[in-house]
Amino acid sequence: MEEKQLNAEDKNDLIEQRYKNLQKLEEFGIEPFGERFADAESVASIKKGFSEGGKARAAGRIMAKRIMGKSIFMDLKDLSGKIQLYLKKDLVGEDTFKIIKVLDIGDIIGVSGQLFKTRSGEETIQVSEFTVLSKSLRPLPEKWHGLKDVEARYRQRYLDLIVNDSAREIFKTRINIIKSIRDLLNGRDFLEVETPMMHSIPGGAAGKPFKTHHEALDMELYLRIAPEIYLKKLLVGGFEKIYEINRSFRNEGISTRHNPEFTMIEVYEAYSDCEGMMRLTEELIRNAAVSILGSDKFIYQEREIDLSHWKKISFEELMKENYGIEVTDPLTAWVEKLKKKGIEVEGNKVSKTQLLNIVGDLVEPEAGTHPVFVVDMFKELSPLAKEKKNAPGITDRFELFIGGMEIANAYSELNDPIDQRRRFIEQAKEDPKVKVDEDFIRALEYGMPPAGGLGIGIDRLTMLLTDSASIREVIFFPQLKAE
Repeated sequence: MEEKQLNAEDKNDLIEQRYKNLQKLEEFGIEPFGERFADAESVASIKKGFSEGGKARAAGRIMAKRIMGKSIFMDLKDLSGKIQLYLKKDLVGEDTFKIIKVLDIGDIIGVSGQLFKTRSGEETIQVSEFTVLSKSLRPLPEKWHGLKDVEARYRQRYLDLIVNDSAREIFKTRINIIKSIRDLLNGRDFLEVETPMMHSIPGGAAGKPFKTHHEALDMELYLRIAPEIYLKKLLVGGFEKIYEINRSFRNEGISTRHNPEFTMIEVYEAYSDCEGMMRLTEELIRNAAVSILGSDKFIYQEREIDLSHWKKISFEELMKENYGIEVTDPLTAWVEKLKKKGIEVEGNKVSKTQLLNIVGDLVEPEAGTHPVFVVDMFKELSPLAKEKKNAPGITDRFELFIGGMEIANAYSELNDPIDQRRRFIEQAKEDPKVKVDEDFIRALEYGMPPAGGLGIGIDRLTMLLTDSASIREVIFFPQLKAE
């Protein structure tokens, strides 16, 4: 038999013993990495339909093993839960019992048998047949200490999911949040669409893009920072109610609230506006909370969030009251007034991100207990949003803050190609890297209906509804430094 080689770093007693057990399985004629195991029920399903004396067929990972003479008890775990196994030497036979004895915690097996309850009332499968499906060659973390190192949990998410039930629940909740959003939108005849992730011109939001190169076309491309431009082109094409659950990318910093690759949902509805998107946002988020948590009130970071009460705050009034900044002030005046209030500004220009962070700090005390729509945003911050009637320099837009975090962004979409071109040109004057998107303007020239557009951050919404302090807790594989 070919000797199994260990990497130098793996040569410790526990791993070496597992390799020996692997060889024992092969000597017994067992295929240690298994084959198909059809018709297994989930543990939750078995327990739900539990009937003493009934038959059960399950597959999962061994999480505990107790040898008691001629009997062995094991805990078998799948995604839905855990159930006890009972293996008796007299029932399975001596040869099979020897095989079972060399199985390790972490091994994946399939079992068939009869259901019964132990004297203590624990629901159990008395195993009559079993199959080895995958040999685990590394020991799981100790039961009582677990996988507690945060960096290790994110880097080895597969291990985190095996041993930390709370991590599994977070991601099951994330999946259900997305499902609740899909169900509500699909029920209102919105169509789910897909748009490109590689763009020739980065646009649709403020952010630094990742750059790549297409060899066959010999052209520079960018990973999208938002799908907005393409979704609006679909509005032009006659798709009136659409949404996309999208992955977007920004080549910027990493923090507890930012990951360079993130998930948003963007929704567009022809003949609607910012007010319509405000109502839709409230419905989507309240529906997600109630369907998952059973209530529109919940705790986030030791503060109760109440989704039954939504408030509006004017960005224009916030800037005037707190910093003396008027919408008609030039950017140089913004810098001077902010500096007088002790706000650090690099250079002679305030970035859009800086301004929105300032707003976030201002609304956090109220947004920590209930949702706050920040409305009346400056036009400089909203190059794709319509101006409000009779309010020069103010756009019909909102940013939604809950729990001190920006969760959503929406506005009445700018569908005037002449004004859109003018704004793109102004942006390009301020930032030479900005390009005028001629194809988008051409699309608008064919006529885009008045519309409302909405973006909700799925990662942050999941943070909120799972009481997670860091975005890394709600992304399966967050971006990390090289190991």
